[in-house]
Amino acid sequence: MNSTPHDRPRILLHDPTLRDGHHAVAHQLDAGQLRAYATAANAARVPVVEVGHGNGLGASSLQIGRALLDDATMLTTVREALTSSKMGVFMAPGWGTSENLAAAVHHGSDVVRIAAHCTEADVTERHLGTVRDLGAEAQGVLLMSHMTGPAELAEQCALMVKYGAQAVGIMDSAGHYLPGDVSERIHAIAATVDVPVIFHGHNNLGLAVANSLAAVDAGASVIDATARGFGAGAGNTQLEVLVAVLERRGFETGIGMREVLAAADVAADRLMKTPPSIDSIAVASGIAGVFSGFKRPVLETARTVGVDAIDLFLALGERQVVAGQEDLIADVARQLKAATR
Repeated sequence: MNSTPHDRPRILLHDPTLRDGHHAVAHQLDAGQLRAYATAANAARVPVVEVGHGNGLGASSLQIGRALLDDATMLTTVREALTSSKMGVFMAPGWGTSENLAAAVHHGSDVVRIAAHCTEADVTERHLGTVRDLGAEAQGVLLMSHMTGPAELAEQCALMVKYGAQAVGIMDSAGHYLPGDVSERIHAIAATVDVPVIFHGHNNLGLAVANSLAAVDAGASVIDATARGFGAGAGNTQLEVLVAVLERRGFETGIGMREVLAAADVAADRLMKTPPSIDSIAVASGIAGVFSGFKRPVLETARTVGVDAIDLFLALGERQVVAGQEDLIADVARQLKAATR
């Protein structure tokens, strides 16, 4: 007997095109671009559309990039376009504050993700509690999750559940994982917590869709994906491709196939100068395990200082540099330059 959409297992797709995609355009999306894509994603019945500076609430700064629009303008613009889809936001403690969270919920955010480095879930406690108190859905995600193993990730996720997270999971911030890596980590987390498990992939090694499927098979039920893979570095898991693959695998997403293809075309036409690609720098970033959003500053610094960009990525990987440590890029580049002399 053929299954119907009502008896197929459901995977919730979370779309950070208007947040992670900001990395690819130096955080310069304007209100018209935000509105155009949010309208198309809403028409496709995408469950959650995430918006904001690439590094989240409160992150617009000289150090990591000034956004064209402030948080309030971005949130208000997208909220007006979403008549059925939920609106999501992302915040990393240290960039954002409880005041940013309150403002985001005031502007209509339904889902709020609090992020932490993979071994530092304790920094999410106060903010997850704040989100619950504000009445929004609280989620916790661990960044640069390849830097530790399955058991540690499961423990950290369990802490976030204790703090109030209603869904928890991991981000492959550097696009470093192979499917087996994802399976081990998601399985460990799913066996430890009793809330939905999240996976967010990047495509530096060309495995974002395969890794997302591995996550689903291991127990994840919330998967991140962006239109045309629009995102940092080589881009994210490609939303429209993942919808098609999940449907073929017998999962229900609730997203209209024709409509999500139309939304992808809007993203290609309106949001991106060039589509994400797996170039040599993206591969080097994935191998080195360096945050995908470092691509632009690494290329600029390598050119200015006069060092090889791939060597710079590998050196940053050896030092386990993470997002927020952009100032170290120039220091490491100068050390490389001195060593070559």
